Formats: sequence, C-alpha cells, structure tokens
Amino acid sequence: MIGAGGVAQRHARVLSELPGVQVVGVTDVVAAAAQSLADAHGAQAYPDVEALLGAGLDAAYVCVPPFAHGAAERAVIAADLPLFVEKPISLDWDTALEIAGLAAKSNVLTAVGHHWRYLGIVEQARALLADRPVRLVSGAWLDKVPPVAWWPHRDRSGGPVVEQAAHVLDLARHLAGEITEVTAVGNGMPPPVEGADVDGATAATLRFAGGAVGTLAATCVLGWKERAGLEIYADGLALALTETGLVVRDADGPRTVDSDPESARIAVDRAFIDAVRGDGDDIRVPYAEALRTHAVALAVAEAAATGRAVTPRTAEAPNA
Repeated sequence: MIGAGGVAQRHARVLSELPGVQVVGVTDVVAAAAQSLADAHGAQAYPDVEALLGAGLDAAYVCVPPFAHGAAERAVIAADLPLFVEKPISLDWDTALEIAGLAAKSNVLTAVGHHWRYLGIVEQARALLADRPVRLVSGAWLDKVPPVAWWPHRDRSGGPVVEQAAHVLDLARHLAGEITEVTAVGNGMPPPVEGADVDGATAATLRFAGGAVGTLAATCVLGWKERAGLEIYADGLALALTETGLVVRDADGPRTVDSDPESARIAVDRAFIDAVRGDGDDIRVPYAEALRTHAVALAVAEAAATGRAVTPRTAEAPNA
C-alpha cells in the first residue's frame, strides 16, 4: 500500500479479508500513518516507495491524494508490478497521460478504483438502455468537505468535480456514451472551511456523442452527503441510480432495485486480485479507461474556470 489514508485503510481491510491475500507492506509520507496501517494488518512499514517495492510484492496499490500522483506509479510500472490506482488518477492531464503511456508500453496490469462500475444495478441499467437511445442525463454530487487538510485547496485536490463527482461522470460515460463537449460555471464562493479556494458549487452542461445532453451539479457546502447519483431518460424509460439503489420507471410503472455499496467496494478489489493471479478478467476500469473519465472531469473544471466550452482531451492509448 502506497499511502495510508482513509481509502488505503478501506482497501487494506477488504484485501485482508480475501482468501490468500496478505497486505505485506505500507509506506506513507507520514511515517506514523504507515506504521499504524501496517500494524493493523500484520505488515511492515517502509520509509519510502523504493524500499517497499523491494519487498517481493505481487502487486501495489497507490492510494495518495490527487497532487501526489505520478512518482509512485512510475516506480511501480518500472518494477513491472500490477498497479491499482485510486481515483482521481492525478491533478492534471499531463501526469495521467504520461502514466497511461508508460503502462501501455510496459503492458502492466492496471485498475482504477471507480468501484461504482461493480454495482449490479449499473449493469441492469445498461441492459435496460441497450435498445433505447439516451436523451437526457442528470448527474449530481451534493456533499460536504471531506475532513482532510488538502481537499479544499484547488492545487491539491483539483476541486469537487475532479475529486468527488468523477464517479458520476464515469457512470454517465458508461451508460450514455462519450462526452464530447462541456460548459460549466462555478459560483466563485468557497465552502465555509478556513483557507478553502475551491468552488462551493458548480453547474455544468454535457453533450454526448450519441446525441444526448446532460447536466452535472456539484456542491461541497453541506455538513452531510445529501445525494450522489445519476438520472437517465430514454424513450419511454426513466432511471435513477445511486450507490444504494436503482429506480426504474417505464410503461409497467415504477420499481426499485436495492444495492449494497459495500459489495462494489469488495468486488473492485477482488477483480484486481483475480486478474493478478490470472484467475479472472473483470477489470472494468483499467488506467486508460479512467483517463477518459479524468479528461471529462478536467474539462468541466476548465470550463468553470474560463467560462468557455471545452472539448475533453483524448489519447490514443490501448487499455492496460
């Protein structure tokens, strides 16, 4: 585990409960955090990434803040190890594009933590949409400022759309197709947290390659998580999807399918481990796929900052 924060702790817990899997090493720029996580799982704390990668690993997880991505991924790829990266995959485009290129060139196994793709209701929604053109997409991430010091600073987190709402944008791409143009406005008013400089609210419009249009609303000014999810409207069909359930409305009336978000958090790790072992091939978001979602999130942030319509960047990189 490279990084020992909250997300790394979650992955370490899930991994430790999978049969035949052991967390053997942890490193973090905060030595005490690395030691604490290592102690919790009978692992060794290492002073840096280089020392960790010399410990005879089968795979590595990079769970660091957005601004810290780059060096760890380069080192893991150079060591020819399977690589799991938590989203967002970087603070900018150039770093992510470089890592995607290195991964593709080295042909290392990669996965990114867009665990919503492993919700069973997502594939149910995809099946319902298979023969219906999507017309309208409405996404939202309405939340609080997470309790980590770097988050409310634009040059550390990238802002709420890049750091939080990327989950929603990833689902929008998965269910409605590629996003070809975005416009956005930020309110220019940070959340009520000392030193914050990210927009407290952002509203964006999205144009999809298949002809659909959409919106995204994001805020971080609440003291709780109000809602995070996606609504999709197709001919004769309305879908509302969150981590906890799917509401379907069509000619047969409304029906609800419940979902357990913890199952998706387990599934994303299990799929990676199975692929590392050569026992499965269910990595749904390899690094190159996450790069496409990252491009959309960065485009929304750029549009909000400049007031101009932005076309998400693209890269000709094979899935890795």
